[in-house]
Amino acid sequence: MIWRYFVTPLPTKLDESQLDEREFTARCVMKINKGIEGAYVFSSGKNMGVFKAVGFPEDVGEFYKLYEYAGYCWTAHGRYPTNTPGWWGGAHPFALLDYSVVHNGEISSYDTNRRTIEMHGYKCTLLTDTEVITYIIDYLNRKVGLTLEEIAGVVAAPFWQVIDNMPQGEKEKYSYLRKAFSSMLITGPFSILAGFEGGIMALNDRLKLRSMVIGEKDDMFYAASEECAIRVLEENLDRVWSPKGGEAVIATLNRGVL
Repeated sequence: MIWRYFVTPLPTKLDESQLDEREFTARCVMKINKGIEGAYVFSSGKNMGVFKAVGFPEDVGEFYKLYEYAGYCWTAHGRYPTNTPGWWGGAHPFALLDYSVVHNGEISSYDTNRRTIEMHGYKCTLLTDTEVITYIIDYLNRKVGLTLEEIAGVVAAPFWQVIDNMPQGEKEKYSYLRKAFSSMLITGPFSILAGFEGGIMALNDRLKLRSMVIGEKDDMFYAASEECAIRVLEENLDRVWSPKGGEAVIATLNRGVL
């Protein structure tokens, strides 16, 4: 059974009185997912919604009445996870607050990443490696204050020999990111799309072991595992290219592609 609630977060306990609404909501999500058997939250955003179901895409859209929604950014994924237990609760997109992640690949560093992020109050209970990616992005962006480009420098960190050949300022920055957040480096073949309030980020692993293609047409931005998927939506692209390994491509609502 799927229930939707529209609420105003209102912390009530004394030790939660100083929490902002996003932190309070995130803690509620963790408490429900860990503490209430048979219940979990797969959408908790203020300006982002996640829809999951079993069936053909057009049936899912009809079930949730997606034609009644409007948005500037959409992500989609069409199957269960294959490297972790396959169940629809762990299927992509995976979200927390206004972050939504779809992921193609295999995260060989999952256990290290999971243990690290759980030390910061997150609970990985939904049995998917995409969950830990989402929590890492939330932690680094919302709590630590890193930019998305800097987050890419953590989860798909450049090799040390690449850092050694950078200009001094960049060398110092990426050396710090690698040392300070070394256990949040994601290893293995992956490509991810991370939606956030205001745009989307596309990122490959640093060896580019998974495909990713970017397309542009007028003010529209497309990212997919294969070019043919983009061509279904827009046949006549102005530009199409493949990002380098570890290169973050960030599209924002008002500033274009960064």
